[in-house]
Amino acid sequence: MVAITATLAIVLTGVSSALPQLLPNYESWLSEAYSSIPQFLRWLGGETAEAQFFKTELGGLGMLLGGWVAHRAWKRGRRWAGFPISYGTGLWPWIVGSALLGLLLSDLVWGWTSVVTGTAQPTFVPFVSVPPAIVLVYGAGWSVAVTGAVLGAALTTPIALLAVNFVCHPLGLPAVTGSVTGMWGGALIAFLLARRLPWMQPPGGDFSPDTPETTGQQSAPAGTSTAPSQHGPGWVVRRVLADFTEAPFHGNEIAAIGLIAGTVLSYVLNRLTPVYGSGLLPAVLTAQVLTATLGVLLYHRRWVEAGSYPTFVPVVSVAPATVLTYGPTVQAIVVGAVLGAIAGPPLAAQLSKRLPPDFHPFIGNVLSMTICTLTIIPQLSILPGFTAAT
Repeated sequence: MVAITATLAIVLTGVSSALPQLLPNYESWLSEAYSSIPQFLRWLGGETAEAQFFKTELGGLGMLLGGWVAHRAWKRGRRWAGFPISYGTGLWPWIVGSALLGLLLSDLVWGWTSVVTGTAQPTFVPFVSVPPAIVLVYGAGWSVAVTGAVLGAALTTPIALLAVNFVCHPLGLPAVTGSVTGMWGGALIAFLLARRLPWMQPPGGDFSPDTPETTGQQSAPAGTSTAPSQHGPGWVVRRVLADFTEAPFHGNEIAAIGLIAGTVLSYVLNRLTPVYGSGLLPAVLTAQVLTATLGVLLYHRRWVEAGSYPTFVPVVSVAPATVLTYGPTVQAIVVGAVLGAIAGPPLAAQLSKRLPPDFHPFIGNVLSMTICTLTIIPQLSILPGFTAAT
């Protein structure tokens, strides 16, 4: 799987200059994001794929379409549905609805920061944090979905804005550090507030971090008709793909195929559109597949024994951030992927276990991302061949 991805990356890199530019580049897209409703909606679509560093509306739409297909297939008991979407809870429509509403509110309230600074700001953070996590813990319903969306936009985005603009940028740290800080910081406050909101009913059942059905972002579909009966090579490939959509609480390989296919198409239409116009999609995707594969193989026994493990953590943090920081070199791709796969998942699992039972375990996952990016990426600069990209 890694070899296929690397080959695709080499081909895409080699032919990119000859491909037609049918999409506007990222800089033009950013400058027009808040100029009209169509451009604003396109920007929102791109933010649904920003947690994976792709930032492309085609990738985001592909993921949501794939998620809808997987949800319908899961409801009908199709064997090809893959890992049950949103961990077999049946909450996928509510999760997506709350996440999209939180994203919309975030951009409406905080989008001016992008206009003022002329740079992209982490307004995407509610889509992959508080709103879907609130739904997973408190269940379906308009009051839950809207509450999660409002708390996400009101808490996670401003914390991320402060962290990115006043800590990460001045200190030269990867922006993802600030974004995920907004996620876990806002989530801690949000779940404390949710306890005291009279219309939020207390969660029913056991919501301990060790319960696969309630963890999200680290759950396997054990015990369902669509779950793989073996954990062999085919399962590994599917698990690697599914890890690409764990951040938005999908955890499904069909959604991942839609995400990756849409992103690659965006690169084909203009290589300077996805991944913030850096042209680094081939290298980023290679690093992500490598770190996901290593993580699933390294912690394969954890998956078999516990039915879940947060191997997705480096896919949306250390591995792509290392490439963006040090460029598309072999050492940046390999070292970032290896160190992220080794350190990220076990740290996330340990942090999640220490959360209160009504706090969603994703908080431990994103806190692990903060710690790993802060401790791994800056230290690589002392190694030969690691020079910060301009």
